[in-house]
Parts: sequence; structure tokens; C-alpha cells
Amino acid sequence: MTVTNTPPAFPVLVCLRLLLAVLPLPGQHLLKHDHQLSSPLTSYLRLNEGLWLLDNNIDPYMGGAFHHSPLLLSLFSTIVPPFPIVWAVSDAVGAWALLRIWRARQGFLPHKGTRFNAENLVVSVYLLNPYLLFPSLALSTSTFENTFTLLALMFASEGKPSSALLAIAFAVHLAPSSILLLLPILMVLVTSPTSHLASPRPFHGSLKRIPFLFGEFTLYWLVLVGAACTMAGGGWNWVSASWGASLTLPDLTPNPGLWWYFFTEMFDHFRPFFLMVFSVHLVIYILPICIKFQHDPLYAAFLLIGVLGTFKAYLTLADPGLFLSMISLFPEVHGYLRYPIITTLLHLHAALLLPLQHVLWVSEGRGNANFYYAASLVMGMAGGAGLVDACWAGMRIAVGDAKVGAEEKVDGNKVKEVWWEVVQQ
Repeated sequence: MTVTNTPPAFPVLVCLRLLLAVLPLPGQHLLKHDHQLSSPLTSYLRLNEGLWLLDNNIDPYMGGAFHHSPLLLSLFSTIVPPFPIVWAVSDAVGAWALLRIWRARQGFLPHKGTRFNAENLVVSVYLLNPYLLFPSLALSTSTFENTFTLLALMFASEGKPSSALLAIAFAVHLAPSSILLLLPILMVLVTSPTSHLASPRPFHGSLKRIPFLFGEFTLYWLVLVGAACTMAGGGWNWVSASWGASLTLPDLTPNPGLWWYFFTEMFDHFRPFFLMVFSVHLVIYILPICIKFQHDPLYAAFLLIGVLGTFKAYLTLADPGLFLSMISLFPEVHGYLRYPIITTLLHLHAALLLPLQHVLWVSEGRGNANFYYAASLVMGMAGGAGLVDACWAGMRIAVGDAKVGAEEKVDGNKVKEVWWEVVQQ
């Protein structure tokens, strides 16, 4: 991406983000202890503990407290120290990838000034999103997971299969739940990222390519597994400690998600059954969403990211933050959202309640787990409301404006033209 093709907001916001990484911020150490910004699987403090154990020739995966991938352990112990600048660069790469996805989806580029107005918005909603900014300032490794997810979608949108499959292999290695995005990414690779929400049609990609692309993904994933085993000293302890943690939930540290309190109150007798139910619940969304939005697999990927941002086992604010930032990629559906104000208010309510109840319970000792879980339920309602509304808008746009009659539909290019007129005004 050359300087002349870069929207003005991008270098400005990247410089500001780098300043935040370099300058000492008051209270920044408190962010690293915040359960809303990092989970046991993404915590910087746990990562630091693993690095210390490794430096003292102790297996980090023996104690049950370290859950990061051996690849991250090797990266920060041999190549680059875990400095905040690394997270700032990751944020910049994520914003750049989101911008490239937006350009690939549009299919055409209007007047330069008008285009830059829209691109400034796309970049800003990512780099200025507090759900993404604060976890990054807390040095949560969920920032890297989001970056690899966006890189996979970017390369898929640009028709670069090997790069896309390698990026999603990294994302799945760091967070196994990212496997939900594999099918829509494969569909994007064999079709097109441009919008077809207004004019649905049957899947027209080459189904014969998908098994070969899946085989290539499997190859990359196995190479990463082999590299992780090598870096872990040839053992497999890291598999149960890292990947297994998402399935067995060994650490019930509170977080904004819906799992931790449920399994805190769960009798051990029923635990395996409900772990299976909660895990399968994530998987059952893949086929229905990909089949319903087979004409627009990029939108299907967006909805599955919303599923992860609502029902993920170890949820942090970075997970719904990615879903909220990606809504800027689909301006054609904005006019068809039914309850955007309610969703916004729910997120605002959750964003105020979560830190308040966390302080009352954990710091002050004046509340209990029910208070914090009530705030987590509000966050779950906010994520669910946004997800359902996005599904509705993606289907409603195919019907078109009710004023023109049920038999007429809004043409996709006409929707884009209207969007550009609004942006230009």
C-alpha cells in the first residue's frame, strides 16, 4: 500500500498508537490485571511467567497456569522481547488488513476524496475501538489472534490462497475456536468478496477446489504443530495445556463470557456433558450461516466472528470488538439494521457495568460473583442483539425497500451508489 493510496487517518492513528506504546501511561499496569481485557489463555502476566520458567529450565506447561502456544513462547524468548511496540505494530497491521478487505469488497473505487472519507472511517473504527485498544494496551495476545484473522480474510479477498490458508492456520493454532472461520474463507477463495447481499444467487464457486485448499490448510497446520512440538522440547504437554484449555475449561477466572460462572456452579458429575454441549453449540452455527449466505461468504465470516464474540469460552473484549469494527465493511446493510440504538445502549451498559462490578467484587469485596455475572449476561445480550440484527439486515436487504413493492429488489450497485452519495455529503 503506497503512501498516495493511504487514507490520511491511517498514518496519524498509527503514530498515535505507537506513542501509546512508547510513552508510560498512568495505571497501565492495572490493565494487565483486568479480567475483561485478557483471559488465562491470552494474559501477558501468564506469558511473562512462562518466559521466566523457560529461562530457569522449567517446563512452563507442567504447572497448569501457562496456556499460551509454544510459538509465542519461542518468539518472545528468542526473537523479540514482549515489548508494547509489538502489540502496536499488530494493531497497525490489523487496521491495514481491514482496509484492504474493504477495498477488495467494493469492487470499484469512486472519486479519491469520497473514497478516502469512507476509508478513514474503516481505519478509525478499528484503531479507535476501545474494545480493541484496551486489550492491546493490556498486552493481551488476543490482539495477535485478531490480526491473523483479518490477514486471512484479506488474503482470501485478494485471491491469494496460500497466504490466506497460512494466516488462518496461525489463527487456529493460537485460538482453536477460529476453526469456525475456515469454511467461509475457503468459500471466499473460490468465489468473490464483493457484495451480493442485495441479489442472492446459488453458490457459483468451484467445489472441486475446496478439498485441495483444505489439504493445503491441513499441511500448514501440521507444520505449525510440528514446530510447536519441537519448541516445546519434543513433548505434547502443550496440547492439553493450550488447546485443551478451550475445551475442558480448567481455569474458571471470571471474564465477560458466559461459560465461567455456569461451570463454577456445575456439579462435577455433569461437567463433561455440558462441556460437550457448549463446545458443539459453537460448531452448529457454521453450516447454517454458510448455507444461508452462500452468495456472500465474507458476510458469513463476519457473522461467525460475531458468534465467537458472544459465545467463546474465554471471552475478552477484543472478541466482540473485532465484530463491531468489521460492520464498517458492509455499509449496504446499515440502513436495514432494526435495533442499532438498542444494541449500542446494551454495549454501553455492559461497558460501564463490567468494570464497576469487577471492582466491587474483586477489589473492594463488597459484592459477589452474581453481580459480575449479571454484567456478563448484559454483554452476552449485547453480542446476541448485534449478531441477530446483522443476520436480519443481511437477509432483509435482498427484499429491498418496502416502498418499491415486494416484487422489486434493490440492485447491489445502486446500494453502493447511494452509500457514496451519503458519504460525500
